[in-house]
Amino acid sequence: MTEQNMNETHSTLENILEQRKEKIAKIKEMGFEPFPYSYTVTHKSKVVLDNYDELEEKTVSVAGRLMNIRRMGKASFAHLQDAEGRIQLYISKNDIGEESYAMFKLLDIGDIIGVEGIVMKTRTGETTVKATSLTLLTKNIRPLPIVKEKDGVVYDAFTDKELRYRKRYLDLIVNPEVKDTFVKRATITRATRKFFDDRGYLEVETPILQALYGGANARPFVTHHNSLDQDLYLRIADELYLKRLIVGGFEKVYEFSRNFRNEGMDRSHNPEFTAIEFYEAYVDYFYMMDFVEEYFKTIAELMGSMIVEYRGEKIDFSKPFERKSMADLFDEYLKIDIAAFTEKDFADWCQKNKKEFDPKWNYGQFLDKLFDEYIEPKLIQPTFVIDYPKVISPLAKVDRKGDERFVERFELFICSSEYANAFSELNDPIDQRERLEGQDRLRVEGDDEAQAFDEDFIQAIETGMPPTGGVGIGFDRVIMLFTGQTSIKDVLLFPAMRSEKLS
Repeated sequence: MTEQNMNETHSTLENILEQRKEKIAKIKEMGFEPFPYSYTVTHKSKVVLDNYDELEEKTVSVAGRLMNIRRMGKASFAHLQDAEGRIQLYISKNDIGEESYAMFKLLDIGDIIGVEGIVMKTRTGETTVKATSLTLLTKNIRPLPIVKEKDGVVYDAFTDKELRYRKRYLDLIVNPEVKDTFVKRATITRATRKFFDDRGYLEVETPILQALYGGANARPFVTHHNSLDQDLYLRIADELYLKRLIVGGFEKVYEFSRNFRNEGMDRSHNPEFTAIEFYEAYVDYFYMMDFVEEYFKTIAELMGSMIVEYRGEKIDFSKPFERKSMADLFDEYLKIDIAAFTEKDFADWCQKNKKEFDPKWNYGQFLDKLFDEYIEPKLIQPTFVIDYPKVISPLAKVDRKGDERFVERFELFICSSEYANAFSELNDPIDQRERLEGQDRLRVEGDDEAQAFDEDFIQAIETGMPPTGGVGIGFDRVIMLFTGQTSIKDVLLFPAMRSEKLS
């Protein structure tokens, strides 16, 4: 768009805003209140449409936003949109009176009105409310994006993704089908709580502002508390606090955790996101694998099918989830023995196979990068990747089979994305102290995603934590999977966006 066109658009918008303010003044002069306090609604649009036989010739009261208007002299047709759909209105000067009809002629698409009227059908068979009274509830000043519709077909749809994310209120008005995703999100949220509650878990809340961040490998957001005069961190995970509760005597806890990670954004990452973390005493990661599998199968059944089509794949939740060790996967796809490889071996392998790498990467960074790029894309059907190297899993117990290079950890992958991360939780305080000290050294050496050392957490474990299984599930990704959305921004009502100047 040229600068001249932008100026013309701005000028046109300013003219519209001014014209609509003038309409408000005229409506007030006519004795009508453009912003009244309340209105009694008896029926939603869907109820009227679904129950026409019962409501024919009955009086109903509906309210919502005008989405189109067809004026024809002394009578008009319009469509009103409420939370459940759209319904046609027939508005006649003879039925609502001359003064109300004169006010109606000053209304615009986007205005919110209430209509009392009789349920009928037009000659074309469309269920309609024939207005006997009309009340202006909110006068729209700023125009909606223009969306043309004819015979149920939408033209010039409001499709600018960035604008839709920035102005979600417009997206929800003009593309009401978007609401379906968030209705399903609420349904899955309720079902998730019921899943845990029915199994004896207690829902808890832990701090979002933390003096020390931990529980994951990620960069934190930093803020400052003026009264305490100290820096605090937005939590990257709630793991260390939930484990404190296990130490304190709660045996099953879960939290819907709003987490914040100061890292890149893409189709599956937002700096602010929701996870479910849960911990149960006296169980291990084998128990938690069964538990997580049961959860995903429960949600699939709730959504109506054990076969979920996602990103062009048919994901089958009716079958047992596969279980493959990380070592076996590296051997299968890259011919790498991760138990024997050092950082130099990884660098040599990358050079030999012409794979890009950073010479500064440590062992864990080599492992993560190669797994993400060359193995994760192969994991389509639900697969538990198990038994991770100890060096990248500082909060998990070592492999009970005796190989101390590996720990009892799993991640769940579906359609090339990670959905869950879990451990047989490390409860040996001596081992835990050594590993977190190692993480702290990595952080000092420049790995800004390594975990900080938390002395209070160590003291909690020293008090005694029973054998425990713990899991974190990326809840936004669960919603993406079961609503068919391929971008995390489509399951967040207000995703993170770069700031722009408002006009």
